[in-house]
Amino acid sequence: MKLVLLGGPGAGKGTQAEQLKTHFDIQHVSTGEVLREARSAGTELGIKAGEFMDAGKLLPDDIILGIIDEKLAMPSMENGFLFDGFPRTIVQAEGLDKMLKGR
Repeated sequence: MKLVLLGGPGAGKGTQAEQLKTHFDIQHVSTGEVLREARSAGTELGIKAGEFMDAGKLLPDDIILGIIDEKLAMPSMENGFLFDGFPRTIVQAEGLDKMLKGR
């Protein structure tokens, strides 16, 4: 199962995500958590993301998509996943669509 929750800040995406992930036994993917994980792991993309984050800048779509692609390749994602607040742009949505068609 592959789910995407979209909505503005405070709309309840996180609250719903917690219930859905438990009910369907799927991974809850929060973009912020994934970025922090990649940064902590010291991956190439995580280091690049950290530079933007430290400067208080928005991350380019290609960096976010690369980090999401790495996350989707993990064995823990095989049963399904739930994105909370991703994708945020049309470019990210198109990139996610391409990633999922290749899996």
